[in-house]
Order: sequence, then C-alpha cells, then structure tokens
Amino acid sequence: MRMDGKKAIVTGAGSGFGAGIAAKFLAEGAKVLLVDIQQDAVHDVARQIGGVAHRADISRKEDVAHMVQAAQKELGGLDVLVNNAGVTHLPELMEHVTEADFDRVFAVNCKSIYYAAQLVVPLFKEQQNGVILNVSSTAGLSPRPKLNWYNASKGWVNTATKAMAVELAPFGIRVNALNPVAGDTPLLKSFMGEDSPEMRAKFLSTIPLGRFSTPEDLANAATYMCSNEASMITGVCMEVDGGRCI
Repeated sequence: MRMDGKKAIVTGAGSGFGAGIAAKFLAEGAKVLLVDIQQDAVHDVARQIGGVAHRADISRKEDVAHMVQAAQKELGGLDVLVNNAGVTHLPELMEHVTEADFDRVFAVNCKSIYYAAQLVVPLFKEQQNGVILNVSSTAGLSPRPKLNWYNASKGWVNTATKAMAVELAPFGIRVNALNPVAGDTPLLKSFMGEDSPEMRAKFLSTIPLGRFSTPEDLANAATYMCSNEASMITGVCMEVDGGRCI
C-alpha cells in the first residue's frame, strides 16, 4: 500500500505502460484517473482494473483543463501526475518526416507537459507537495537513427524534467522521469517500422538484458518514484532499459 490515499492522474492509460502504471497504483492503494485519447480503450482498462476513465487529447489545453477538473471532482484532489502519453513518427530520414508528424510528436510528447504544468503546478504549490513523473525514453539519451524528431522530443522531456525539478523543489514538489527502452506495447511497431521476428531480434540485440521493457517494469519504477519512499529524489531521469544506455 505504498500509494495509499494518493490521488493520481495517469495519461496514456488505455494501453501499454500507462495501463500498467495505473493498475499498480490502484493495487498499491491509490485513487486513479485513467486518461487516454482512445475512449473505448481507456474505459475497457478501467473496467478491468478499476479507477475512473476519462477521455482527453492531452495536446489540447482545454482537454488538459477538463482532465484536472475531473481528477478534483472524481478523486477529491490530486497528488501525483504521470505524463505518460506519447507518440512517435515512423522510422524515416529526418528530412523526410512531414511537418504534420513533427508537430504531432512535439504537441503530444512536449507541449502536453507544458499544459499540465500550467494547470497542475498551482494546485501543488497551494498544497506544498505533489509529484510529477514524466515518461521519457532511452531515445532521449541514446538516439536511434531515423527516429530523429522523436529522439529530440524525449531529450526535451529529460531537460524539462530537470528544469521543473529545480524550480519546484522549494514548494515541496518533486519531478522525475523514467527512460524506458522499447517495450512490447502498441508503439513498438511504430518504432521498428515493421513488426517481424528479424526486426525484433535486431532491437533486442541492443539491450544487454535481452528483452523488451514491460508495463510491469515501468509500473514498479513509477510506484517507487511517486511514493514517499522516494521523498529525497527529484530531477532524476531513471533508465529502465535493461542496460541499453550503458
């Protein structure tokens, strides 16, 4: 019950890492607002694990505002925000990635964190505590070819995490990030371009522990980072990567 009594938002909770994090938080005693742009998916997950489902496009400020309002209404407040939702572009030479894909990647992966900060930080400052956890990627630390603008967006997330942490520390607010290696989630095919045994083997060959990350791996790390056990940890970009960034 490491999250007992905590009230949390988890974005991108309709599948993959987000669903895993939400499930672990609920099992550890938290109240959770599960947020995803895919309404049917997030409601299906909520029916399976519990929590409150909420549909939102976190690249739109009005949707983020409604998300925060829903958390206050449905959960009775907010202690933890997990900015997990993310997208990528298909593997492509950097000069061939369309402007629409570039804008979408930065709107979802970066601008959503800016919007969330505008709306959540004042609440956390008022209560003089709170935790923000940004789900980044090893792509922001050790970029892969042909994912250039996705790599750059996750590098932004890592820098933003540290900048937020140092500014918000005097208010009792902790900000950290997780940097997972590619996981066997709906985004995997987008990273690889194709989902084939050969492409999976190629990806796995770059991970010393020899497997993809799982929702459980991220959930365990997120639970620790958002619990009181990590009360002295802020500004950290934790690698959950099986040794890929060594």
